[in-house]
Amino acid sequence: MTEALVVSIMIEAMRMATLLSAPMLIGALVVGLLVSIFQAVTQIQEQTLAIIPKMGAMIAVLAILFPWFLSQATTYMSGIFTNIPRYIGG
Repeated sequence: MTEALVVSIMIEAMRMATLLSAPMLIGALVVGLLVSIFQAVTQIQEQTLAIIPKMGAMIAVLAILFPWFLSQATTYMSGIFTNIPRYIGG
């Protein structure tokens, strides 16, 4: 296993982690921004008002996009497992 191969595997793993986490993080960001604007307008400074909608948004995004998440992760892991002989053989 060469150094370039290890680096390429790690880059692909980081890309996949970013790709799979981005939709939930963006959903939480949008909901958090909307809740913050609502809190600023109404002057309600309750912490649970900010956390619970973000968690709900992340769960909703996960539920909606789960088939896509699963297909992306399955394709990535299939490629890793298929190329194990190439990784070992070098």
